[in-house]
Amino acid sequence: MGILTLSAGSRKPNETMRILLTTFFGVVFGFLIGVSFPTLSLTKSNKSSGFFPVIDLAYSEGNLGSETALSPWSSMKGKSSSSMQAPNSNDTSKIWVPSNPRGAERLPPGFVVAESDYYLRRLWGDPKEDLTSAPRYLVTFTVGYDQRKNIDACVKKFSENFTILLFHYDGRVSEWDEFEWSKNAIHVSARKQTKWWYAKRFLHPDIVAPYDYIFIWDEDLGVEHFNAEEYIKLVKKHGLEISQPGLEPNKGLTWQMTKRRGDSEVHKITEEKPGWCTDPHLPPCAAFVEIMAPVFSRDAWRCVWHMIQNDLVHGWGLDFALRKCIEPAHEKIGVVDSQWIVHQTIPSLGNQGESQDGKKPWQGVKERCRKEWTMFQNRLASAERTYFRTAGLDPSNSNGH
Repeated sequence: MGILTLSAGSRKPNETMRILLTTFFGVVFGFLIGVSFPTLSLTKSNKSSGFFPVIDLAYSEGNLGSETALSPWSSMKGKSSSSMQAPNSNDTSKIWVPSNPRGAERLPPGFVVAESDYYLRRLWGDPKEDLTSAPRYLVTFTVGYDQRKNIDACVKKFSENFTILLFHYDGRVSEWDEFEWSKNAIHVSARKQTKWWYAKRFLHPDIVAPYDYIFIWDEDLGVEHFNAEEYIKLVKKHGLEISQPGLEPNKGLTWQMTKRRGDSEVHKITEEKPGWCTDPHLPPCAAFVEIMAPVFSRDAWRCVWHMIQNDLVHGWGLDFALRKCIEPAHEKIGVVDSQWIVHQTIPSLGNQGESQDGKKPWQGVKERCRKEWTMFQNRLASAERTYFRTAGLDPSNSNGH
């Protein structure tokens, strides 16, 4: 027993040294492994369920990734963005066509349908036989039911070659079925919205692409002396990309440019009050129409649609900026005199406003219009300055910009 005790006691220092050395080398080895792999990914997954995302807790350089830790959807976001990336160029089994519309790169070009229309289709039969005719033009009116008689008179001035689209700002839609033509019209309803709000959201250039010309009209227009087919003929004859009918000169006009002339089919230039026109080829002396009854060619509208601001719903300022979509604007923007209309100036939409601070509804609407005009001008001027500065160009050489 004594021998065993002495023997164990004599080996104790060696055993302790061995343990210390083993521990030391273990720590060093672990440190080297840690340096080689600085990011530790601890993944907890539930393989029995595919309804919940994998939660990644990433430790990087001593910090827990807070965004990843707090958002269980992070891995899903990564997958979503990566799905839009081009496949490996060596992988010939995948389709990737950069010239396709954005988001459709993975589809074969022959299958992509980038444009649509407002043609009504049947729920039965052969799709190829749905359309007995395809209207070439589109006319839109932003309407309230109180103006139904005036709109009825307007619609009757447009042939079957026009698709009729009504934007309802008062929410009353079904009542319009008292008119037979209304049953074949397109109806879109959103309360207390303007025609430019509707235009930005429902007249995307790819939706109205089949139409050669798009009429975007107010509801308070007298059309006794107007014929849409004759108007189109004159627009084509004189090469107008943006136009409007002449306005009856005795009904409180603001601008000389849009006043009807009795001695011409079309005019493209006028004289205004002294000091109003810095250049005879610029608005309001030329390259100018008002926003109550504009008519756009397909190509012109594709540009103008992008000019409309989402939050500026009244369209004030557009009339002075339309020229930026056409070149040369003073030759391709004009007023059709021989097909003319009367602006009745019925403040129906103005009455859709709300009384605030003792002001009448229409007063608040008018103030918003003026404010939007200033905002539109400032945004456009700022964007142009930024463009020219970034491009290193001199804006004084930009043809009236």
